[in-house]
Amino acid sequence: MFRMHRFQVSKTRLLAVSIGIVYLWFGTLKFFPGVSPAEKLAQDTINQLLMGLIPPKVSIIMLAVWEVSIGILLVANVLKRPVIIAAIVHMVCTFTPLIFFPDLSFTNNALELTLVGQYIIKNLIILSGLFIICPPGKAVTLQANQATHADIASRAHSE
Repeated sequence: MFRMHRFQVSKTRLLAVSIGIVYLWFGTLKFFPGVSPAEKLAQDTINQLLMGLIPPKVSIIMLAVWEVSIGILLVANVLKRPVIIAAIVHMVCTFTPLIFFPDLSFTNNALELTLVGQYIIKNLIILSGLFIICPPGKAVTLQANQATHADIASRAHSE
């Protein structure tokens, strides 16, 4: 029984390190103009999401810092839950080109993906992995709801 639990932990750790390496690698490429195959798509997507508030050269560096930070922290196993939440937010944003730029993501057939579309859809695997490695949160909302119900009951009783 102990060995199975230990093996389970190591599988989860391997998944976290693997996702961290992908983030670190892809993020590092974005620091060097013209090196990342996703640079233009990322800049255009950020431009759409933020309505042009940040210049493309700045936005790609910000994205690079975000991705590299996630990668380093996942590999180092530091701040696990906040880092995984940041990565999940990032992954959700990676799907927005499917909406903003459908002509880049799909061919004439809505079910047939272009190479860009495939690049985006593969993020489902990373997103699923992030949910698997995410440690459970504290039951803060449950306690808050219980306090709210108690407050309501005491107010109703006192009136």
